[in-house]
Amino acid sequence: MKIDGRKLKILQAIIHNYITNAEPIGSRTISKRYDLGVSPATIRNEMSDLEELGYLLQPHTSAGRVPSNKAYRLYVDGIIQNNNKDKEIMNKIDKKMLDGIGQMEELIENSASILSQLTNYTSLAIAPQLKLSKLKHVQVVPVDDFRVLLVIVTDSGIVKNTILRLDRSIPNDQLNMISNLLTSKLKGQAIGHIGRILQTDIIKDMHSFRDTINVLIRTINESSNNSESVELYSDGITKIFNFPEYNDISKAKSFLSFIENKDNVIKMLMSSGLDNINNLGITIGEENSYDEIKNCSLITATYKINGKTIGKIGVIGPTRMEYSKVIPVVQSISLDLSDILNKYFE
Repeated sequence: MKIDGRKLKILQAIIHNYITNAEPIGSRTISKRYDLGVSPATIRNEMSDLEELGYLLQPHTSAGRVPSNKAYRLYVDGIIQNNNKDKEIMNKIDKKMLDGIGQMEELIENSASILSQLTNYTSLAIAPQLKLSKLKHVQVVPVDDFRVLLVIVTDSGIVKNTILRLDRSIPNDQLNMISNLLTSKLKGQAIGHIGRILQTDIIKDMHSFRDTINVLIRTINESSNNSESVELYSDGITKIFNFPEYNDISKAKSFLSFIENKDNVIKMLMSSGLDNINNLGITIGEENSYDEIKNCSLITATYKINGKTIGKIGVIGPTRMEYSKVIPVVQSISLDLSDILNKYFE
């Protein structure tokens, strides 16, 4: 049911007040704090209607009202439709992100840190799975007479470096030949499927380096076998204690226990819905699947290379989150992350 303009203004005032103060509010206080042009009696009647419609809750008999999850959902949907980015904040994000360019893993970790700094909530990010990426380039670089550095580069920007010990010294020009051979044979193959490629196909082309090729292929296969795990980055986990809702130690422990469980957090992030138009996933309160975060909201966005989604980044915090501040920041960081990945890692 669509609510009229006056009810919507009153509801917005209640949401704004609760986000700011974390306290229930009554009609008389609303009348004093917000210039709505109506009497406390009218506000009280409208609040009663809003409660019947499921937009307000009354936590105690004599207390004022607080927003429900349904109210936050209405509020958030309105923010998304009228999302105007703060240029000053966006410029700050651009500068911080560019300062963090390094290896892909460092960039994603730095992005999570920036997100937590700018929102004051717990930030989470997952890096792309190696198994889902395709091999783009292999390079074998000499370290000393008997050790080489094997560098595996994927189409999603992941770089894996491994130092290997060989049975004999191989000149640099021959290492380049091996690198070019491996790249030509394996380029475009999914990392998770490389183990299926017959070694004999490669070895017959460079039989004199059979032992070295065997070591390199075995290492690439091991990388594939260990590629199931997804890297999870987080920042600002203890910021949850900044919110009065989490003065309750048992509630805080439940939240921390959930966030410290990597498998749960990854499942939560990967299963969170996504609005394809705005590249946003917003899950509010009871919409969450896990009991430990039924009092939280999760806002996520994906980041991409060549239009292919390779990871997610977002924040989690109390349902009375500053949505109008957080939503554009999450969006901007995900877009900046995609831009940087496409420019420097593609």
